[in-house]
Amino acid sequence: MITNYLKKLFLFLFLSSCSSIPQNTANSCKIFDERYLWYKHTKKVKQEWGTPIYIQLAIIKMESDFDWLAKPPRQKLFKIIPFKRPSSSFGYSQAVKGTWEQYKKETGNKLATRARFKDSVDFIGWYTNKTRSILKIPLQDAFKQYIAYHEGWGNYKNYKTNKKVIGLAKKVEKQSNIYKKQLTECINSLNKNKYIIF
Repeated sequence: MITNYLKKLFLFLFLSSCSSIPQNTANSCKIFDERYLWYKHTKKVKQEWGTPIYIQLAIIKMESDFDWLAKPPRQKLFKIIPFKRPSSSFGYSQAVKGTWEQYKKETGNKLATRARFKDSVDFIGWYTNKTRSILKIPLQDAFKQYIAYHEGWGNYKNYKTNKKVIGLAKKVEKQSNIYKKQLTECINSLNKNKYIIF
């Protein structure tokens, strides 16, 4: 009885520690200092898809602020009664169900989940790479890549009349530049071998 309780307690604490939000999500070095495996995942995405690490982080920062269970707030009826959510967006990347299913089908990553950081950054790599192919937007262009990410490939052409999304994209661009500068200060340390307990 006690053994089962301890096992469940350990599992809960383990999952909580793996999924909790980093203390300083505005600093890429601090993020990876807390979550070294996250660096390994983003580095792999950079190698496979070409998407810079700082852009992966900036998109997640804007979309969910690194909250693995993030969802859009519910709409309200008569400004009081909680109603349905405006979209099926979920997890770190805030990917919607339809696009997530497309990602799983095209990559063969059938067990991918939107609540897992590893899968979320791989999704971002896949998506931004397709944006480069479809819209000819460089992977290093945080501003336009985010607009395509937020609006979708079909609606991208209309973004110039959307002040809200332009404002969001500017924030992503600014944050990506901050992350990029920060990474130059810790990249050598991150690339050194580290022992990982689990």
